[in-house]
Formats: sequence, C-alpha cells, structure tokens
Amino acid sequence: MSGVKLAFALLGLFLAGIVLLVWVKARTHEARAEEAFPPEGQIVTVEGHQVHAVVMGEGPDLVLIHGSSGNTRDMTFSLAPALAKTFRVIVIDRPGLGYTERINRTGASIGQQAGLFSAAASQLGAERPIVLGHSYGGAVALAWAVDYPDRLSGLVALSAASHPWDTGLSTYYKVLSHPILGRLAIPLITAFVPDERVAREVAQVFAPDPIPAGYLDHFGPGLTLRRASLRANALQRSGLLGEIEALAPRYGEIDVPTEILHGTADTTVGLSIHSEPLARAIPGARLTRLEGAGHMIQHSEEDAVISAVTRVAQRAGLHPGN
Repeated sequence: MSGVKLAFALLGLFLAGIVLLVWVKARTHEARAEEAFPPEGQIVTVEGHQVHAVVMGEGPDLVLIHGSSGNTRDMTFSLAPALAKTFRVIVIDRPGLGYTERINRTGASIGQQAGLFSAAASQLGAERPIVLGHSYGGAVALAWAVDYPDRLSGLVALSAASHPWDTGLSTYYKVLSHPILGRLAIPLITAFVPDERVAREVAQVFAPDPIPAGYLDHFGPGLTLRRASLRANALQRSGLLGEIEALAPRYGEIDVPTEILHGTADTTVGLSIHSEPLARAIPGARLTRLEGAGHMIQHSEEDAVISAVTRVAQRAGLHPGN
C-alpha cells in the first residue's frame, strides 16, 4: 500500500472512530435520560401514531399542551396536580418531544398537532375539553380552536405565540433544522452537551422569576437533548412563523370562552406582539396582564392560571368541582 493510500485508510479509520464515539456517547446520554425520566402516563395509538398522555383527576375535561423543548413533566410538576382537584386533566407530549413519536420527518405543523391532540383527547373520552396551551403550545391550542371548533368547549392561552413577529429564526434553530448541518450538529449536542446547560437555558426562560425548587429534578433536562427531540423541536420552530401568519387572520372565528394570560416582563413571547392583539381578535376574550411576571406563568402565577381555567369552565357551563 502506498503512503497516500495508507494515509487515507488511517483517516477513514479515524473518522469512523469519531462517528462511533459520538454515536455511543449520544445513545448513552439518551438511555440515561430515559431511565431517569420514563413515561409518566400511558402510550396510546392515535391515527397510527404513538402518543404519550398523562390523565389525572375527575371533573370537566381539560387538556394541557406544553411549549417548545418541553414535555408533559413541565405541566405535571405542579399545575396539573393542582387542576386535577376539580378537573379531569389530560397532559400530552407534543410530537417528537417527551414520549410522543414524530408525525413526520419534516416537522409537525401546529395544525397537524392540533388534529392529533383532538383525536387523542376524544380517544381518551374527552370529546369537547377545555384546551390550555403555553407558548408554542398556545399556538397549537389556537389552531385547535380554529380548525376543530366542535372539539373544544373553552380556550386558555398562556404566554401564547399567536401573531407574526419581525425577528428572524435564531442561528441555533437554523442550524438544527438544516437538512445537512442539523444532522451533523445534533449528535454532537446530544453526545457532549451536559444536562446542566439545559438548566441554564431554563433559568433564562423563567427570568425574572426563579425556577421553582425541585423543577429540574422533575422536568428531566436530558429528555430535551435526545437527537429526535432536538430535531423535531427545531423543525417545528422553523415552520412556526409561517403557520401563524396563515392562522392569525382566522382568530375571529373562535367562539368558545377564552382567557388569555401573559406576563408583562416576558421577553420570550412579547405581550404587545402576541396576547394584546389576540385579545382584540377573539370575540369575548379576556386578557389578564400579570405584572412583573416572566414567560413561565404556569409556574410563577399558578393561582391566576387556575382561576382563569375555572372562569372558562363556568362560562362554558361545565361547573368544575361538582
């Protein structure tokens, strides 16, 4: 073998070794996260897709939808158990996140997710639930209300992404959603980024509010760093703006009782860009501005959220607690 051939052979072996190392470390990280944070609820097959849902409590049906990079554990940390005292609560992982499988390989739209969730809720015995969505999940909840108006009885939007914005997609999401760059970068992130990095990002999303004690131990940051979850979340985020541009003109069609809550100090989803025009667009919607609160109001303003859900139930004639 010539020197050039030998050099290429050694280079090939080196690159193969690197790929194997990254794969092993990524899979080990994923396995460790899944062992520490297994599914909380049941896996049901809905329209051919595996959907993870947590069901708790008794009373009027209520579906909770988490935001970007999240999973059911964001809602089951405190809010869902508190609501389960008077509601039958269904918390669902969005496609590709937590333990719900991806709908497709191009990114599930908010409309596709709304269709899947409404079908899942029906399969779980909730024909017309109240639907609550936070952040990106709020956009899914709005798509549910617009596209499936006969499959919900009320709507609660928390810090919801609802209207077009003028800032571009971040470099992070551009890279992770790219057909080539994403496939190179994502395994490296899974393999080498520690869970503590997710904790720092979570702190920024909560700011100016503190992370509740015990939240990170419950939430499972490692679930967010799995390869499939990183890819699915990035693809969904990359398509969100265009989907909202198409959805926003139809908010006037929503005719169920609607409560909108938003923190005045939210720098992730701006109040003036989203919830204020949303309240004007939906007939009869009520907007509650939470003074000084950040983005994660399902935690920092739990009592206000529970009150809003109760008001929606009462406006819909569902009489929670009876």
